[in-house]
Amino acid sequence: MKLIDFLVKISDWFWGPPLLIILVGGGLYLSARLGFFQFRYLGFILKQTFGNMFKKSEGEGTVSAFQAATAALASSIGGSNIVGVPVAIATGGPGAVFWMWITALVGCATKFTEICLGIKYREKNEKGEYVGGAMYYLKHSPLPWLGSLFAFMLMVEIAPSISTQSLTFIQNCENLGINKYVAVIVFLAIVSLVVFGGIKRIASFTEKLVPFMALAYIVGGLIVIIANAQHIPAAFGSIFKNAFTPTAAMGGFAGAGVAAGIRNGIARGCYSNEAGMGTATIAHSTATVEIPAQQGIWAIFEIFCDTIIVCTITALVVLVSEAWIKIPADQSAIMPAVAFEHTFGKALGGGIVSIALLLFVLSTVIVIIFFGEKQAEFLFGHTASIIVRCIYIGFIVLGVVLNLEVLYKLLDFMLALVVIPNMIGIILMAKEVVVMKNDLFTNPKYYPKAKARIE
Repeated sequence: MKLIDFLVKISDWFWGPPLLIILVGGGLYLSARLGFFQFRYLGFILKQTFGNMFKKSEGEGTVSAFQAATAALASSIGGSNIVGVPVAIATGGPGAVFWMWITALVGCATKFTEICLGIKYREKNEKGEYVGGAMYYLKHSPLPWLGSLFAFMLMVEIAPSISTQSLTFIQNCENLGINKYVAVIVFLAIVSLVVFGGIKRIASFTEKLVPFMALAYIVGGLIVIIANAQHIPAAFGSIFKNAFTPTAAMGGFAGAGVAAGIRNGIARGCYSNEAGMGTATIAHSTATVEIPAQQGIWAIFEIFCDTIIVCTITALVVLVSEAWIKIPADQSAIMPAVAFEHTFGKALGGGIVSIALLLFVLSTVIVIIFFGEKQAEFLFGHTASIIVRCIYIGFIVLGVVLNLEVLYKLLDFMLALVVIPNMIGIILMAKEVVVMKNDLFTNPKYYPKAKARIE
């Protein structure tokens, strides 16, 4: 326990000023270098992503641009969207939601940078499939050793991440009276069936699952929020007020300072939308595109869906229902279920959340196992990736015996060791991404309005 306490203290320090500077400061720097494109071209970006979801991709790649995006989105829209947000509120107060939003807005430039670099420096493996990710572009950075450091740290970080996702689902199944061992066995069977099918099966699976699961949860969440409409103004008020002032103790909530709100908001925001982690590029690097920035703009689509829509709905569900002050922090995983049950009744409300969690966690675990095995492939070769895949599946079972709050703290520590080398690398490579952004927005073939400016 002393080792865990020590790692938790280091984690708390990491997610204070160091990660605030490198994630938010780095995101602001990249936004400025890219001309704040995520705001200037937002209409065009949404049209090219939401508006062209099922359009056939042109260029080279293993899967379509949309399939790559949904595979990446499957890893970000996961248990963290339903459970990570309540954990942030339970330990950092409502103000944590504000800092989660800020991380998302500046994270658009960060994730765009990662995806563009991922496409530019992707390679073909021995099976003829495109592979890429932060480890590939970091080895081409001014500090090439960052690639191996990132790959090793991410390979390790994914293990507790899998257990976190598994535990999230188990707690909610138990809340419904479902035996946790039965839940784990079914979960193991489905994950194994998909992950041993490779990226094409994963992409096909997530392409169908992600839109359905996100829409179903969003509709249910909106109903809960509307049913508690009288509390909406107070919820938003607490988010903005407590972003800059401490949150007083009330009910089951122990109280939190501003620093705790910032720390938890940034950590959960990063873990949720993955901007700064470099992980989404692993899926995006398989996309069929002509130029890197075509895939890069899917970063805004992902963050908009993940943080601005899904995470915000979870936050409002927890706040307007007052579940955040009724449930203690160590049981924060069940806050959304309690809120849904209050509106829909125990059977239907708990069922909606548990089914959503099953789908969210299932998609996340499937994709991050793929991410982790690609780190092993990068470091040790294709055979090692298969071995690591099997080890990861074993970490699903560990979710039965671990503590959620402690697990998230340890996960934050490991996540910091992934974020730091990636952020250093992409900041050093920002000049390359400016060129790739201009390839899109100054070329009338890809951006019709560019023709008027060139003439």
